Amino acid sequence: MIPTTTRRILLTATVVGVGALVVASLLVGGYDISLLGLLTDPAQREMFLISRVPRTLALVFAAVAMSISGVIMQMITQNKFVEPTTAGTAQWAGLGLLVGLILIPGASPIVKMVLACLFAFVGTGIFLAVLRRLASRSSIIVPLVGIMLGAVVGAATTYLANSFGLLQSLASWRSGGFSNIVRGFYEPLWIVSIIAVLAFVVADRFTVAGLGKDLATNAGVNYDRIVLLGVTMVALATGVTTVVVGFIPFLGLVVPNLVSMVLGDDLRKNLPWVAVVGVGLLLACDLIGRLIVAPMEIPASVVMGAIGAALFIAIVLRQRRSVYA
Repeated sequence: MIPTTTRRILLTATVVGVGALVVASLLVGGYDISLLGLLTDPAQREMFLISRVPRTLALVFAAVAMSISGVIMQMITQNKFVEPTTAGTAQWAGLGLLVGLILIPGASPIVKMVLACLFAFVGTGIFLAVLRRLASRSSIIVPLVGIMLGAVVGAATTYLANSFGLLQSLASWRSGGFSNIVRGFYEPLWIVSIIAVLAFVVADRFTVAGLGKDLATNAGVNYDRIVLLGVTMVALATGVTTVVVGFIPFLGLVVPNLVSMVLGDDLRKNLPWVAVVGVGLLLACDLIGRLIVAPMEIPASVVMGAIGAALFIAIVLRQRRSVYA
């Protein structure tokens, strides 16, 4: 176990590194912005406040939302390979968003978020109900079940989108890009900060719940209530993130695993690390997408999908080696 002093030094260094990525995100883009220009050029200053700051804040909030949602789901399912995109939660949120577009074409973003959150909550509940009836709860079977459920929901979503001529809107949601984020559109993501604070407050209860229902009950924790709270938090974070920025795969899976490999499974101590590492990883993916084909742009979710898939495979292989060692 890493000593407390070393842990704090590493966390400080990581925060500094992520801070550098934040500065880079604020300055990199098709429209040239410099520190000197911000002081002397009103046009640069206006673009900075209208576009760059909202985009960077959206990246930060989305990363925190998906990373913390991933670690909460891993605790309540007792499985390291579960997160909103491998449990079908994000796909259900997308279905809720599509249903809103069909039934209420002129709905406000708040109404869309409510529908996305409700569908995400129902979908996560269905996933947990299916898990309780599984004969095998192996580390691989559980995410496979979630992926299959998500695929079914995704197919139904695609069929509905095609039937109502909304395939373009569906593609936009699945792209998970941040290029269209501007001031006045990203603000609902501030809700994520409330979820992050609440997750830290009840982190010990989530840690105990991660030991299983029997042990949690013996320790005096209301297991069902904690699971309900966790599902609600995950659904809210996923629903809001889905409406604002779209589909971000693997982030909630790889970040908690990378952190727990180094620091263990104490959720209260790990949460700041999970948030900071998640922000750094998504910022890096977004910067890669902006720079690799500049002045065009590859959505951050595409870069995250490629990097996350590679890390996911590495984590699975590492666990298999540890089992058979």
